[in-house]
Amino acid sequence: MDTLTLHRIHFGFTITYHYLFPQLTMGLALLIVVLKTLALRASDPETAAQYDVASRFWAKIFAINFLLGVVTGIPMEFQFGTNWSEFSRRTGGVIGMPLAMEGIFSFFLESAFLGLFLFGEKRLSRRMHWLSAVLVFTGSWISGFFIIVTNAWMQHPVGYKLLPNGVFEVASFRQLLLNPWAWLEYAHNMCAAVVTASFVMAAVGALYLLQRREGPYGRIFVKLGVVAGIISCILQVFPTGDLHGKYMAKNQPTAIAAMEGLFHSEKGAGMVLMGQPDYDSQTIDNPLVVNKVLSFLIYGTTAAEVQGLDHFPRDQWPSTLPLLFYSYHIMVGLGTWFAAIMGVAGLLLWRKKLYSARWVLWCLLLSWPLPYIATTAGWMTAEIGRQPWLVYGLIRTSAGSSSHVSAGNSLFTLLGFLGMYTVLSLLWIILVYNHIQNGPNEHNHNHHSLTA
Repeated sequence: MDTLTLHRIHFGFTITYHYLFPQLTMGLALLIVVLKTLALRASDPETAAQYDVASRFWAKIFAINFLLGVVTGIPMEFQFGTNWSEFSRRTGGVIGMPLAMEGIFSFFLESAFLGLFLFGEKRLSRRMHWLSAVLVFTGSWISGFFIIVTNAWMQHPVGYKLLPNGVFEVASFRQLLLNPWAWLEYAHNMCAAVVTASFVMAAVGALYLLQRREGPYGRIFVKLGVVAGIISCILQVFPTGDLHGKYMAKNQPTAIAAMEGLFHSEKGAGMVLMGQPDYDSQTIDNPLVVNKVLSFLIYGTTAAEVQGLDHFPRDQWPSTLPLLFYSYHIMVGLGTWFAAIMGVAGLLLWRKKLYSARWVLWCLLLSWPLPYIATTAGWMTAEIGRQPWLVYGLIRTSAGSSSHVSAGNSLFTLLGFLGMYTVLSLLWIILVYNHIQNGPNEHNHNHHSLTA
């Protein structure tokens, strides 16, 4: 395996593993604010206490994931210098600004108020404690924004100028922050984070209801998870997914063609629901196609022509085309499942039959890992679709890696990360499993014992 491929696998592995944690914390931050708001507005003291206990329960899961997110995020900063030093040298004047703002402003905002939220409940008024939850949510979502701004510049570079020595620097900070790609990607990404948190919360609630314990909290978790899941699944498709897809079709048409397995330009292009791309013969084997839908989704008319891969030079096609095709279809397929199961659960919730519908509860419980898979597939779709560019249209991926780091060194550190992250995974499983098994009531009892 060549050095460049190892560098790509190295960064792909570490960032995929890292993002398992922020996607849950960003989504949970919003749901915890909802729980705290319901507690603040409840007129019945017993109901308010249940919402407070529920938010306290999820705050601990938030803290565990936040901690592991920080630990696994630090190595990526170093990887910019070790594995991708040429990329950092040439683009540091642009991407360094949003990354620095993420660390200085949003990360410290989130960290500081997370401490207040976790340990200040008995020292703050109820409104101030609610405000600390809001500021944790604000910090986590602003943090996500600056990271997305960085990635969006790589996908759709704006607001820069190229210096004679080949280095890029910011020409307009306003354009950098208002990059349309960034806002579309951000909205789509944050909806995905809420989908993940909704399924995790609903799954824990379903577990309690199936085990016939923690009844009040099981119902709170399932209800909030399903309601938030329905809203976020709808927003994930429209308008965020729809607008993002159209913008991508306009600015990265090769990515759209490869994602859809469209080898040849076609008027009234259909959408391939299932199939196996054969890139040697440039056909889709065993295709299940909905005629003219792709043209309609992109251009709003079934007669429009969609540019296929044959419209572009071969050296500008995304690399690893089969992986791109399957990643995209896994993301879309799972998204369809999310909308379907949340729709059924929402209907049963409306008819007051959800808490006793065990087959739906089992579906919710078993579905909790799927948003992680869908998010990873979505990220792979975006990143592989951008290839062969590291910064779209400006720097090829092959020109951005570190030339003085050998394949052996890259492989050695990759194996080191594999070992370290295996240990972290075991730690995460033990902590979260024990916390869920103990349940909100046990946690509430310990909280009162400690504060008595």
